Amino acid sequence: MPPLILASTSPRRRRLLLEHGYNFRVMPAEVTEIAPAHLSPGEITLFNARIKSHAIARHQPRSLVLGVDTVVAFEGEVLGKPANMEAAFAMVRRLNGRTHDVYSGVWLRHAKSGRERGFIDITRVHFRQLTDAQLHAYLARIGPLDKAGAYAAQDDRGELIDSLEGSFSNVIGLPMEALAGALREFSSLE
Repeated sequence: MPPLILASTSPRRRRLLLEHGYNFRVMPAEVTEIAPAHLSPGEITLFNARIKSHAIARHQPRSLVLGVDTVVAFEGEVLGKPANMEAAFAMVRRLNGRTHDVYSGVWLRHAKSGRERGFIDITRVHFRQLTDAQLHAYLARIGPLDKAGAYAAQDDRGELIDSLEGSFSNVIGLPMEALAGALREFSSLE
């Protein structure tokens, strides 16, 4: 397989790739993510993953570039990263005791061969019902400002997430099970 590049600054994605034994370099894509109202949450993540992948692949044509975007969607609205702690509290309070979906768009591009592949992974997440004080304590512990939906599955310890349907790693930010299958499609490239 060609050298793998992760077009992301996310420490959670880096950790997931390392935990699964992948060798890769990190080259953050300097792009502006978009969320047009006419696109579904899955389409938004796939579009953003694609532009990240393409931004790096044009300068690294011999490498396989991995672009990823993850959003939380609730009642038809995309919940991105909160701007401040008040916004973070509003997000988790809105999700409190309810069910929402996490979408990740993944795009792999190998510019030299012209091959690319994208996919969307969706996980349904069920939250426990917590008091406002418990929600504030949770947010203070996890530092939510760089996390879609203002929560951290990898640091949850069972306090907020009651159960989920789908990939747990997708909720963290990279659906590792689906990624493994997609990467196999590029194993014959050099």
